Amino acid sequence: MSQTDDLIATLADIDPDSGLAHARQTRHAATLHAQGSYNVLFEQGDDDFPLAERRLLAAKVAGWHAQPGLQAHYQPQETLPQSARIEAAQAFAHRLTFDPVTAAPEHLDALKQTGWSPRGIVTLAQLVAFVSFQSRLLAGLRSLQGDDASGEAAPVVAGHWHEALKTASGKTALTAFTQQELGWEPWLPAKPLAEFSENEQAKLAKFGHTDSDYFRLLARNLPLLEQRTLTDKGIFYTAGGLPRAERELAATVVSKVNGCIYCASVHARKASQLSKQDDAVQKLLNVAPGAVLSHGHSARWQAIIAFSAALSLTPAKPTPLQISALREQGLDTLALLDLIQSTAFFAWANRLMLTLGEPFLPE
Repeated sequence: MSQTDDLIATLADIDPDSGLAHARQTRHAATLHAQGSYNVLFEQGDDDFPLAERRLLAAKVAGWHAQPGLQAHYQPQETLPQSARIEAAQAFAHRLTFDPVTAAPEHLDALKQTGWSPRGIVTLAQLVAFVSFQSRLLAGLRSLQGDDASGEAAPVVAGHWHEALKTASGKTALTAFTQQELGWEPWLPAKPLAEFSENEQAKLAKFGHTDSDYFRLLARNLPLLEQRTLTDKGIFYTAGGLPRAERELAATVVSKVNGCIYCASVHARKASQLSKQDDAVQKLLNVAPGAVLSHGHSARWQAIIAFSAALSLTPAKPTPLQISALREQGLDTLALLDLIQSTAFFAWANRLMLTLGEPFLPE
């Protein structure tokens, strides 16, 4: 994969002969399908979401993430007139960027009232979440290369989360983090399986998405879901590098920062199973809003938690000092890349789970 086909390598100014470039080649599937997700989103628009609107909103999101190179890349050539449709989309994008846990069904209703279709809303949410992912990749990779001159990072605290006792449909909601298996219900209708073609149903079945409301909702833009799923697998299901348990730990940390109880339940459970450190994982889940996430863990987990949490802020605030602390704990360049990508991916995942639906406690 050449740099001309790899936007992240170009914007992060990665030397093609460097150890980081070699590590990214080792994680070729993640690199390829992250670029594939970009291609689906930005090579052409459609009637639900024209390309000029996509670029305008992507530039806004990149700017909010303090990524001027990415912002300039997305900046559309033409000036779009303001409209109720664009204003609603910008408000939605701002919420997803800075405080996705505050999303509610009425925010999707506001989009529908200004002409957004269900498919357009799904693509809009994916776009904002994807640019959030890209922004953190760039911030993390620059820190890994020592490009960030910032000093010692302040400890990052747990974010806030939903406090309602019932979901929008009246099911029992979650007000605390847990390792229990949870349900999730969408605020937009998932696309019925019968409305997918035979070939599309085969793709859903290939990835195990057939029976999931969440994935059949995202499958309103199936080409994008396919690339996103392959990016996920390229980041989390690869040999060597950072142990899988610690990639799952990173996903849990991001979910604590963003207040995503559902994602945390899934990935904390995996981190516990793989690390055999259930008490340590539960300690992380139990951190109250406003309390420091990394306290009370082993030196290695403290370093991982601190870096993942800093990378999860908006704008992201990782530092080379945090990279040095991770290297002192034995993480090499490939392991650091795995940590950056695992963390960045959950900036994407949380923003979809939190803004398109909500978790519930099964009967």
